[in-house]
Amino acid sequence: MHSDPTDQRPDKPEEACGIYAVLAPGEPVANLTYFGLYSLQHRGQESAGIAVFDAGHKVRLHKDMGLVSQVFDQDVLERLVGDLAVGHNRYSTTGSSKVCNAQPVVLMTRLGPCALAHNGNLVNAAELRLELADIASELTSTTDSELIAFAIQQAVNGGRDWDGAIRHAASRCRGAFSLVIGTPQGLFALRDGHGIRPLVFGHIGDLADAQWVVSSESCGLDIIGAVFDGDVEPGEIIHFRAGDPLPERSSWCVEEAKLCIFEMIYFARPDSRFFGESLYSYRVRIGEALARETPVAADIVIGVPDSGIPAAIGYSQASGIPFGDGLIKNRYVGRTFIQPTQAMREAGIRVKLNPLPDVLAGKRVVVIDDSIVRGTTSRKLVQALRDAGALEVHMRISSPPVTHPCFYGIDTDTQDQLIAARLSLAEISSHLGVDSLAYLSQQGMVEAAQANSSHFCTACFDGSYPIEMDEQVRSSKLMLEPSGIAASVLLHR
Repeated sequence: MHSDPTDQRPDKPEEACGIYAVLAPGEPVANLTYFGLYSLQHRGQESAGIAVFDAGHKVRLHKDMGLVSQVFDQDVLERLVGDLAVGHNRYSTTGSSKVCNAQPVVLMTRLGPCALAHNGNLVNAAELRLELADIASELTSTTDSELIAFAIQQAVNGGRDWDGAIRHAASRCRGAFSLVIGTPQGLFALRDGHGIRPLVFGHIGDLADAQWVVSSESCGLDIIGAVFDGDVEPGEIIHFRAGDPLPERSSWCVEEAKLCIFEMIYFARPDSRFFGESLYSYRVRIGEALARETPVAADIVIGVPDSGIPAAIGYSQASGIPFGDGLIKNRYVGRTFIQPTQAMREAGIRVKLNPLPDVLAGKRVVVIDDSIVRGTTSRKLVQALRDAGALEVHMRISSPPVTHPCFYGIDTDTQDQLIAARLSLAEISSHLGVDSLAYLSQQGMVEAAQANSSHFCTACFDGSYPIEMDEQVRSSKLMLEPSGIAASVLLHR
């Protein structure tokens, strides 16, 4: 019997990448970058890399497949000596899982080397590849990130300085791109005009020393004791120079801000700060909103570790139903663990999550999760809770139904694999085997952010894509008109 390949993938939208950079003359920049990438490991587990510029403007690069702790050891880090480091954790959204696609991308130009790390996804990669056809033979990967680097190289070799070349290359790109770019003239950080993927910066020590850190999330600053200074704003480019106590900040384009709201719900670490507070606080609030919108009589509220826990706490606080630890997670299971055989799966082997019968037996259980993509994992989870003695299982999801794929740096399925695009609420409930199922409304999700509601990309929930795509790109994933529960805000009644 052959297993369904979709059954082997995590039943979640899969992560974007993590990018990191340190400009700190006299400091062990490779080691600092290692710890920064370690804190961003949740954003990508397929490959990792660090490029370091030394005082002579030479670049040493080390990258490979695997987790940060697998790719680097102290011997490797000691060889990466310099003043500026650019680092990257990768989860592949374009390009296959091969070491040639690992980042940073390092290229030589007439002004010296360039090292680029990219989080996001271009929707005009095929068009850009054609525009760069004269250097196609030099491409060594299948990623859109390398195309951005070559566009910068082309602009520099055509006569532009670093700032002008980066701006020109960015203007040729459509899609989501947060970038850190190391050059002999310092470090550049840039976000696309909508700011779909996050990027923050801070400093180490006294500002007069001008030691700068750029990270996908603020948790990457915290781990090395850097002070958070602010976001790289949507459409902004920042130039950090060694010895300059103030970076040069300017706008390269103006668009409406559209931060991916799944960063808030699931991707970013709960201790990372967005809009002046930790995401933990936001996730508790969406749990509270979920309880108000979707009440149910129950004995205990549990969360699916780890991302469902804050919302479960919020649901418990708002509903008055006690919170409990009903599921234990094996935190040492990575992306590349040995898959059990089909027979072992059918026998009920549980590698990642195990229920606690002492907590669940004879109870009416509300289980909180952040999202459902295909429904495969959720279905198994519900059965495991029943096997542990749960009297009733009521599933509550702290986001709306995922009905549309992402084109901006999250690896989601084609639309026909998204369960909420195909099935009604009642059909999903029956498929999962729950006593009841309800999702948070889009209004509740956005209002809980306590930010301008128009400043979020919510395309995976409503199909409202902020960046126009070529028809070929759209048709690659948009394979049907949603016939399931789509955008209705009455689903949870």
